[in-house]
Amino acid sequence: MQLNSSIAAVVTGGASGLGEATVRALAAQGVKVAIFDMNEAKGEAVAKEVGGVFCKVNVTSDEDVDAGFVKARAAHGQERILVNCAGTGNAAKTASRDKTTGETRHFPLDAFNMIIQINLVGTFRCIAKSAKGMLDLEPIDGERGAIVNTASVAAEDGQMGQAAYSASKGGVVGMTLPIARDLAGDGIRVNTILPGIFATPLMNGAPPQVKDALAASVPFPKRLGEAHEYAQLALTMITNGYFNGEDVRLDGAIRMAPR
Repeated sequence: MQLNSSIAAVVTGGASGLGEATVRALAAQGVKVAIFDMNEAKGEAVAKEVGGVFCKVNVTSDEDVDAGFVKARAAHGQERILVNCAGTGNAAKTASRDKTTGETRHFPLDAFNMIIQINLVGTFRCIAKSAKGMLDLEPIDGERGAIVNTASVAAEDGQMGQAAYSASKGGVVGMTLPIARDLAGDGIRVNTILPGIFATPLMNGAPPQVKDALAASVPFPKRLGEAHEYAQLALTMITNGYFNGEDVRLDGAIRMAPR
């Protein structure tokens, strides 16, 4: 797919971090970008900087996602690109014992379900609704659209306490190929990136010694990933027409330890 001003894109979680970097990278190529995010102040600011449009969207809500696509398409037309970066995480052991009181507990099921709903179901919701719109597009060089999802290396080597997060991201990896097969006949490609440890706003809030230790754990290069490196891979997946049905780690060769 050639990136230019005739192409529209939607980036979920586009107000910060990996999503923001992708918004800026697409806009730099002339693409008309709509940002789906919950952070209205940051989303509006980024959209203004890149000449895009902000849509306040909670990806767990059918109504929000539908309204977001209506607003984005009214501004830019039907998107040919969807990049799913919206997501979150939590941490708790499946079952544990309090060392002080001896009390036992298990992972709160509502907290587990919340992560699944945002990271996995939210991603699928946006894919299904975007792809439905793409079906009405006229193909360009046989292609109607390209979709990029965000999983995590935790999909393959999740750490202690990451059962919910790993399950959600593993689900994104697991559905990539079947969705790519579902949409292949209509000229829509689907790929997924599995980032390692990246210097996102959440990570940047950690103490310097924690960040230094994490950076040292990466085989090479010994540093945290930069958001623009994620965006660069996302654009490669979008522009390379033979890139389809793939799940690609972007992690400096790290394999996460149990804790």
